Amino acid sequence: MEAALEAALRGPRGANPLVGAVVVDPAGRHLATGFHRGAGTAHAEADAISQATAAGLDLSGCTMVVTLEPCNHVGRTGPCAEAIIAAGIADVVYAVDDPHDPAAGGAATLRAAGVRVRSGLGAAESLDLNRQWFEAVTAKRPFVTLHIAQTLDSRIAAEDGTSQWISSPESLADNHAIRGRIDAILVGTQTVLVDDPRLTARNPSGEPAASQPLRAVMGLRDIPAGAAVRGTDGLVAHLRTRDPREALTMLYGSGTRHVMVEGGSRILSAFLAAGLVDELIVYLAPTLLGSGTPALGNLGITTLADAQHWDWDGSDGGAVRALGRDLRLHLRPQRTVALDPQPTRGSAEPAQGGY
Repeated sequence: MEAALEAALRGPRGANPLVGAVVVDPAGRHLATGFHRGAGTAHAEADAISQATAAGLDLSGCTMVVTLEPCNHVGRTGPCAEAIIAAGIADVVYAVDDPHDPAAGGAATLRAAGVRVRSGLGAAESLDLNRQWFEAVTAKRPFVTLHIAQTLDSRIAAEDGTSQWISSPESLADNHAIRGRIDAILVGTQTVLVDDPRLTARNPSGEPAASQPLRAVMGLRDIPAGAAVRGTDGLVAHLRTRDPREALTMLYGSGTRHVMVEGGSRILSAFLAAGLVDELIVYLAPTLLGSGTPALGNLGITTLADAQHWDWDGSDGGAVRALGRDLRLHLRPQRTVALDPQPTRGSAEPAQGGY
């Protein structure tokens, strides 16, 4: 389970949880380790099975250890419970139940097929690994990534309004890679009026990426008819609200499960002040301006005792990475409450054979 948890950290956060899986033979030897690389890619269980199959290994009678209950639904990939059964795996040990009703029920499917299933091992660690994802699923809102590209003195634009290019080309490429795997990107109407961004995902050569996010604009003012964000593909939505929670409700209703908030400073501050940010990515450029637009505004904090605290996030390449001349800082909200060792879900069944 420790190896599975470590493997899970190699994946990116977002609409899907971080999941790792390890297959061991009856003697306890590790045969294959898999992890989930993001929405639309093979789940951890299928990844481990695929690696074992490619190596010519027979998994009949083996045990799979996985950080989350194997899924039981057909989405962009097939159900992991069925893949496990087809591989001949005899024993499954997982940490916590899947709280997402469409995917839940894998444990029952496995048991019905004669697979021995046990849960609870590494439950606290697995819950901590994905605590923000569990919160988003329970609240029925998108997972929220907040992105800031800023100078050393926390400016996102100079006094005259210029902001291109604060980030290095390497940071921009990283940001576009994230855009290519999210469901929606969100900015405020002020950003559209001042910067006229396209908000598209582009590959390293500058061409449009195969997968494009919904371009969402939040605010009461109209989007100009000629704004670049309108594009020609219809992937644009105007969220006529200044309330972050209402904006997320609108996006969730349209099918968005992962949104990246990009600005401006009022939008960034509103989401942070509302406690609606699950992941924070900051591109820190070795540049000083001394004046200009600050990255954040008033968060409603008047004393140090009320300050927001964040943990360094070691997933998806690590908490701190050098990208060209920039530093990429990856954080998630600091845990403030104890974790329930087994979250509830609508279709949950009692854990059996737990540790």
